Order: sequence, then C-alpha cells, then structure tokens
Amino acid sequence: QVQLEESGGGLVQAGGSLRLSCIASGRAITSMAMGWFRQAPGKEREFVAAISWDSGSTYYSDSVKGRFTISSDNARSTVSLQMNSLKPEDTAVYYCAADRSVALTAAAYLYDFWGQGTQVTVSS
Repeated sequence: QVQLEESGGGLVQAGGSLRLSCIASGRAITSMAMGWFRQAPGKEREFVAAISWDSGSTYYSDSVKGRFTISSDNARSTVSLQMNSLKPEDTAVYYCAADRSVALTAAAYLYDFWGQGTQVTVSS
C-alpha cells in the first residue's frame, strides 16, 4: 500500500511563493511516477506537474510552466512543488498522486494513489 501526505499549503498574496511537499511511503514508491493536481471549487481536477523518480524527467501544464517547479528527493521519498509568481487563479486544493506506470501523464484517472490534499489560497 502507498501512502501520500501533502503539506505546505496556506494563504499567500498574489505574486508570492509557496512550497508544497509530499512524503511518500510504501512498496516500490520510487519506481512510480509522481504528480501534482489541483481542484478549485466547482471545477474538475486539473493536472499541474509530474516527475519520474528514476530519471528526474518532468512534465508541466501550460498554465504553470515557468512559474512552478517540481522536484524529488529520493533519499527522503519526498516530492516538492515550488510555486512562484502565484495568481488568484492558482487557488485550489492541491493533491499529490502516484502512478505505478513510469510514464509521465496528465490523466488523473491513470494515477493509482492520492493524498488528502492541501489548500492553497492566493489573495488578490
């Protein structure tokens, strides 16, 4: 079984920064691809970024490219999301997810394990 625990959410003004962390535990976790998604009230869950533990390859949505950076620390089984130049439209609950396939994907239905989420609120 895989467990994912997010932290680091909060309230920040537009233009500010936050760093989210996801601690992953469980069998073979570092053979999986890891992703961040977000969901705003009344909207569908949206892909943000993904990373491969093995290769370090990354994949970003167009809406966050150049502002957000996903990284991994294999020794600590932690995946982080550094969010800079935050905008009010970034407000959402952010979820960490793990995909047993090594391929990076933006498709939420392909991810097998999910954390509980952490709230990010960006004020204007």
